[in-house]
Amino acid sequence: MSIVKPHKLGIIAGPGSEYFAGKVVKHLRRLYLDRYQKLSASLAKRHDMTPEELLDVVTLNDDLLSKRIPRGKKPKSYTCPDLDIPVKYTQFVNGEVKSEILAPVRGLRIFLIYDVSNSYPIKLRGTEETTRLTINDHLMFIFTTISALKNSGVDSVTLVLPTYPYSRQHKKGSREALTAAVFGRMCEDMGVERIITLDIHSREIENAFNNTHLENLHASYQALIKLHKIIDFSDPDLVVVSPDTGAVLRNKFYAEALHRPLAMLYKERDYSVVSKDAKSSNIRSISLLGDVKDKTVLMADDMIGTGGTLLIAMRELKKMGAKKIICLVSLPFFNGNAREEFDAAYQEGVFYRIVGTNAVFHDKGLTSKEWFVQADVTELFARVISRLHHGRPLSPLLDNRHFIHRLVDISQANPQAPLPRSKETY
Repeated sequence: MSIVKPHKLGIIAGPGSEYFAGKVVKHLRRLYLDRYQKLSASLAKRHDMTPEELLDVVTLNDDLLSKRIPRGKKPKSYTCPDLDIPVKYTQFVNGEVKSEILAPVRGLRIFLIYDVSNSYPIKLRGTEETTRLTINDHLMFIFTTISALKNSGVDSVTLVLPTYPYSRQHKKGSREALTAAVFGRMCEDMGVERIITLDIHSREIENAFNNTHLENLHASYQALIKLHKIIDFSDPDLVVVSPDTGAVLRNKFYAEALHRPLAMLYKERDYSVVSKDAKSSNIRSISLLGDVKDKTVLMADDMIGTGGTLLIAMRELKKMGAKKIICLVSLPFFNGNAREEFDAAYQEGVFYRIVGTNAVFHDKGLTSKEWFVQADVTELFARVISRLHHGRPLSPLLDNRHFIHRLVDISQANPQAPLPRSKETY
């Protein structure tokens, strides 16, 4: 398989996922162009060839691998093949959905990129009106697309899910479904080879699979890049606080990376009361293990749903004397009226910034707010896709501690130094 051109690689965007998928494809094309430039310079010197002669060899190899007889003149420069596979998505009046592949895909390795959390109005093919798809609508589009791809003779299907659906239904307390596992097994039964997701709520979900592989990516490096623009990593008054016992390991990771103390909030709950929102929570008291007085507080969590418990935690930290509060979240859903609640809290001075990723799509109504900072994870997904397609190891991308330690150590030694660029190739 050519390492400079992604032969047999196809990218499909689910409805509402065009923005995320488009950025992934853009990064992929740039990665392959950079790879060719570096490789061609090395090979031309190694084999005593001119760049033009090397391009002729690459073009000949491409022509031999092509499904069609080449026409026209030889290209004068390297070009990355089109990766996008067009799909027609239809939703009928009775709610049924259909996916139709509009290009030949036989023998291709398809990566289906789907943002199942996107509830913004989108326009489907064949209609002038926009519609809001529920998460269950998205799942049916996933299943119909996978089926259409399998019927069309693809080599493999990999699901790229920035947010794993039903991830919070991974354990049962009584007679209830383990829906996170049910979804995974349905995908496995349909022949999905691999699922790529970001900061899944529980790694226990991986136990639901027999053959399908689950790749769980982390946005910590991308979040720290953004955080570096907000605070000084060498600030001695910086402290990392875990918002609850379930997030201790995540916050311990950041505390170790930043070489800063770790504190924790312990929440006493009355489970006879059902929490509905921040104003009717079952939290009865909050205790702090550590010191935040006159400190800059950094809290990390995997997601913001309604954000009720996070707002309660931040208000308590403020009462305890915290000077500035910043939260890092991988999946900023902001369900319900969470956006308005955080707006009000920001105006009250409860927190300073929320750093979230673009794994969850939001319009400018959120991304343009002063208190929200968005970290881009599309290049991370692009690098993972390319490595998987060419059979290269993922460990350098799955375990990013080396890059984080390098970033933090350089920043703390010289706060004015530019951010280090990763030399890691795709």
